[in-house]
Order: sequence, then structure tokens, then C-alpha cells
Amino acid sequence: MFKLIFVAIFAIFVGACATITKGTTQPIVLATPGVVGAQCTLNSPAIGTKVVTTPASLVLDKSQNSITVVCKKECYQDGTGIISSNTETMAAGNILAGGVIGLGIDAASGAMNKYNSENQIAMVPIPGCKPTM
Repeated sequence: MFKLIFVAIFAIFVGACATITKGTTQPIVLATPGVVGAQCTLNSPAIGTKVVTTPASLVLDKSQNSITVVCKKECYQDGTGIISSNTETMAAGNILAGGVIGLGIDAASGAMNKYNSENQIAMVPIPGCKPTM
């Protein structure tokens, strides 16, 4: 009986493997190659709406939701993209180590997900456009 209780407690504390080892937040970089100072709006159900100026480094809460990005700057066509949310490879190990409890904790916290750490949004110049000062 003691052995069963020990195993259950161990599974609960070690079960959320990605939560413990990878955390629930992640730093990312957002760039608009060749364009400095673009205003980019990031939007997803998990992070809400965030506005940054490129190049930008920021820390995001992990989620299963991908993030839509729209970048704007005078004399450039709007650049759009998606920062995809992918599953961490260690989430599969959770089934063995922590079972359903560990997998559930990582899923609820977002720790079993990850974003691309380097993200680039292309912006095309508008021919003949002269920026206002």
C-alpha cells in the first residue's frame, strides 16, 4: 500500500514534465527583414493583442493557439504571418512518466506547446512612395 501511495505522489509531482523543464513562457524574436521600425500587432486567444516595433524580442505565454501577425509601416505593403504553435516533443514522454495527470497539467498550462523562436515577416516597398517626415 505504501508503495502505491509513493508512486501516485511521485507521478503527480514529476508528471508535468514539460511544465517543470520547459516552463509556461517562451522568448521569441520578431523581425521584418530590411525594414526597421514596423509596427506589428500580434493576436491570439491566449495572449490577447500585443503591439511591438521591429526588431522585437518578447516573452509570450505558451498556448496551443497560433498567433496572427500584421506588420505596418509607411511606404510598405502590410506584412502578415503566423507564429505557429507546435507540440513539444517531450510531451509524449509525459504519458510514460506522468500519465494522464502530467499530460493534463502540461496541456492546461501550455507547457506542452512551443512557438518558433525566430520569426520573420516580409514587407514589400510600395514603388514611388515617399515617407512623410
